[in-house]
Amino acid sequence: MLEQPEEVTDAPDAPRSSGTSDAVQAPVTAAPVPDAAAAAVPDVAPKRRRGRTGALIGVAAALGLVAGTCAGYLVQADREPTPLPPLSQPVLPQAKGKGPEPLSAAQDRRVKTDGDLRELLLDRPRGAKRTEWTEGSDGWLDLAAYADRFEKPDAAFGQLVQDRFRRAVVTGWEVGDDYTVDIRLVQYRQEEAASAAEVGVEAQYWPEQERHDSWPIPGTGEGRAYVLAEPRTEDGYQSLYGAEAHAARGDITMEIYVYGTKPVPKKMIMSLAERQMERL
Repeated sequence: MLEQPEEVTDAPDAPRSSGTSDAVQAPVTAAPVPDAAAAAVPDVAPKRRRGRTGALIGVAAALGLVAGTCAGYLVQADREPTPLPPLSQPVLPQAKGKGPEPLSAAQDRRVKTDGDLRELLLDRPRGAKRTEWTEGSDGWLDLAAYADRFEKPDAAFGQLVQDRFRRAVVTGWEVGDDYTVDIRLVQYRQEEAASAAEVGVEAQYWPEQERHDSWPIPGTGEGRAYVLAEPRTEDGYQSLYGAEAHAARGDITMEIYVYGTKPVPKKMIMSLAERQMERL
């Protein structure tokens, strides 16, 4: 039995004989590429070559900076050193002629307030008798002596230290058998307080049951005078009427106390306050 020849599948189609010239020969086309093979090809854009212009400019700038620095050092090395100025300066010629005259006490208030503070106190009226608390005193009150005149000396002492107490002076007299007058000037240091008014210079606190009248002291800002309408009474003591005046100017405060067996007239306390403030 004759063996059948093996079928060749990959052989190209044989050309047809010339006898079949009337038939149209089919065109030969390339086999299509499978989709998987196309996906395996990476889609990478070609890399651009980095330009050398920027790098050359940077290198040139760095070389120029180094060259300039070296040239500066070389120039400075060739120069003579600059001499330093002499330590001793020439003496300036002194102005000739007299200097200005110092201000008088009327023009410079510090001349008055830095001097003897007792000279600023009102003079004792002619014929008036000195009070017991000023008898034998030179008129000065130190911190302890001034604080001792308050109802609570310990608390007053601490407050005066905080307020930068500097010094105080006092004077007083008796007007017949009816009134006694006590005047104090207290000076504070202005390193801490701009003025004496800022350290709480006010009239003595009077309880609400003690009726009183008050009036401003002209030319003193917040200065006021107070007069009790009724006398103070205490067992074993004589009833006393009272009046006070308080004001401040610069670094000095004024305190005036008037007590008597009769009502203190407004004119009396106001006159004392105005005349005392005129001397400051």
